[in-house]
Order: sequence, then structure tokens, then C-alpha cells
Amino acid sequence: MGIFHSDEVAVGDRVVVRRRLPDTPGHYTDVIGHVLSLTPLTVRPQSVGGLPSAAEAVEIPAGQVKVVKRLSPRTIRNSDIRAVEVATAKAFPGIEHTWTTDGQWLMRAGDGITERSNSAAPLGRSAGFGHVPLDEITSFYRRHGLPVTVLIPERIGRPAERLVEAGGWQLGPEIIVMTRPLTDLPAPAEAPELLFRLDEQPDDAWLALYNFRGSPLPVHALDLLRGQIDGRMGFGRLSTADGETVAITRGTLTSSDDGRRWLGYSAVEVAAAYRRRGLGTRLGAEMLAWGAGAGATDAYLQVIASNEAGRALYTKLGFIEHHRHRYARLEG
Repeated sequence: MGIFHSDEVAVGDRVVVRRRLPDTPGHYTDVIGHVLSLTPLTVRPQSVGGLPSAAEAVEIPAGQVKVVKRLSPRTIRNSDIRAVEVATAKAFPGIEHTWTTDGQWLMRAGDGITERSNSAAPLGRSAGFGHVPLDEITSFYRRHGLPVTVLIPERIGRPAERLVEAGGWQLGPEIIVMTRPLTDLPAPAEAPELLFRLDEQPDDAWLALYNFRGSPLPVHALDLLRGQIDGRMGFGRLSTADGETVAITRGTLTSSDDGRRWLGYSAVEVAAAYRRRGLGTRLGAEMLAWGAGAGATDAYLQVIASNEAGRALYTKLGFIEHHRHRYARLEG
């Protein structure tokens, strides 16, 4: 949790507080529960299931607080985090993906641009408890001529988090993974002047509109977006009556090891002249309906924590925070 930033919290929020143990220097413990007071910080530990409990409230002096992080209203298990990350890895496999010898880290190499296809991910069931096989990971990325990059999800990535905290790594932005069940879906907004279409492969108009974090992608990176995955892809768009593509997104259908089928929702882009018209909401609702119709039970997406507009859009579509992750690149 040390590399993940604190959020502003309010009374009633569900949080995790990492506190210093006053009698054991250098040691910490986590308190998970609901905030009863901010000054002083007082938390009532949660019961099984994540609901407020009748347990005695814990008052935590400011000098003992290392990090306070707001959590989603529900309890998220390590296996739930792993499930979403496994489904994501299948949607962005890269050109080569292979497991480390211990079977705990999935190493992916692709275009060298998007981290999802160019990072080692701790997806094995014991990855959160062992060491990071850094020599093997380094050898893999050196062979591909790529920087050594690791994905660090909360909790299941703690060995990598400790490695990064020791120094020598460059951290990427904090990314929020949001999810929602594919029930009680929002109805697509009425916009008869715009037509929704979903294709198995993108055409030139779709590819021309897509940017990654504000910058166009080179051809080889765009090719990876439409390459074969361990699942199914759908490239959605909104078009005008005369055929102009004005909004796009990429949807993927992949499964996690627990048998759940996930809709992954990414690559959302709206043409500049059509922004602030609700097209992102309309496109999202259409994709959720497509995923549900194709047999997915849950959906996930990723948004940079600083992207307040994106977070607001996805919250409107019924997504809530599931967990956070970051990428770290080895310096030198």
C-alpha cells in the first residue's frame, strides 16, 4: 500500500489505515473499517462481509498514520483482484507471453508502448507471498529489447511494492480498476442521429480516432489492439448518418480462473467536435449491453486516478472502484 496515494476521506467512508505500531519501530498494521471521526481519526473495524460491526472503535493518533486509503463500499478479496487482472492479461497478451519458472509471474512483451502488453504481472496464486523473480524477468525483457516493467496491483503485488520502495524504479501513474455486475444495465440514451455499430475488427476510421493517453499510436501498436486474444473482441463505434465515425471503444470478453466471464471496456475516444454531448455514456451503455448479451457476468475498466472526468463518466455507468494498480519501470 505504500506506493498508493491517500484519497480524501469523509465520515462514513470505508477505509484502510496503515498505522505504525508505537512499541515496535518499523512495523505496521492495517485497520480496515468505517470512519466515525476525522479529528482524531477514529475507525470502527468492519465485520465479515464488509459491513459496519459492533466492534469497539479504534482511535488512531495522527503520528501513527502512514497511509489512509478510501476503499470501495464492498469487501474485495485477493482472489477478486487476481480475477480481474487475469481477465485483463488475456485481453492484452502482447506478442509473447510466458510464465516465470515458479509459475507466479506472467511476462508479456509487445509493442513497447502500452504497459498492459509489456509488463510482468503477479498472477499466480502465491505471487503475493513470495519473492519477485527479478533475474528471470530482467532476462526476458532484455531479450526483447524492452525496459523491465512490472505491474503492481494492490495487495497481490506486495513483494514488488517492497522491491520498488527500495529504490531504482520509476513509478507510473496510479490507475483505478473499476467494475460492475452486468445486471440492471443503463439504457442507451436516445440519439437517433447517431448509429451504434460493433465489428469484429476495426477499420481505418476506427484506428485513426484512437489515441493512447492523448497521443496517436504507431501502426505496430494499433495492430496489437486487433491481434488474437484468449477470448473475443468487439470494436464499437458511434457514427453519423453519413458514416462519419465520431466515437469508438474496444470491448473484450475473457474469463478469469474462477469461471467468471468479463467484459473489458477500453480505448474510449470521442472526436473533439462531438465531446460534451453524452456520447461516452451512450457508447458505454451500448457496450455493457453487448457484453451481457454475449454471456459476460461482470465488466471492468481502468482509468488514471487523476482523470476526474473519466471517473465521473464511469461512475454514471454504474462502475465503482475495485482496486488500484501501478506500473514500475527499472531504471538504467
